[in-house]
Amino acid sequence: MNTAFSRRIVLGVVAALSLTLSGCGYNEFQRMDEQVNANWAEVLSQYQRRADLIPNIVNTVKGEANFEQETLTKVVEARAKATSIQVTPELANNPEALKKWQSAQGELSSALSRLLMVTENYPNLKANQGFQDLRVQLEGTENRITVARNRYIKSVAEYNTHTRSFPTNLTAMVFGYQVKPNFQVENEAAIKTAPTVSFDKPAAPAASK
Repeated sequence: MNTAFSRRIVLGVVAALSLTLSGCGYNEFQRMDEQVNANWAEVLSQYQRRADLIPNIVNTVKGEANFEQETLTKVVEARAKATSIQVTPELANNPEALKKWQSAQGELSSALSRLLMVTENYPNLKANQGFQDLRVQLEGTENRITVARNRYIKSVAEYNTHTRSFPTNLTAMVFGYQVKPNFQVENEAAIKTAPTVSFDKPAAPAASK
């Protein structure tokens, strides 16, 4: 068997194998898996962006005399809890770890929402341009979190459908592709509402003592 003939046989086998893998959905698994990973990285990036904004917000609010310390403390504690969870690529594939991470982020969202609501009662904070700039940044970040999270949810749903559908489910079994955990409805409800940032409502008058 000459070299040229052997090369043609090898190329033929490779071509046949490529067509087989393409037909059974292998290449689509690769594409979808990469998309899920990219969307997950973006979710983490936006949550980290929010976590990085909070210390500046807290320090600004601390300068307001008689500000509700309990509200401020809850934000600080919620951020500490959320950032204490080690985020690795594997976290997204672990249902229990993902649920725990979601819960911590949900607590932080609630604490932030309460903080921004309370600041409406402090005219000095509402007039503080630095604080208002931080609020605008936070609002933008919350919007980006929502977009990134929705993209991730959609990409995981598409991946899981591909994993469960016939005949690509056979490819999934052969190559070890498994269904990925996604944001759960009950957990998603706790984090889907971004803190409301309003500049139109008049400040409530401070109660006289």
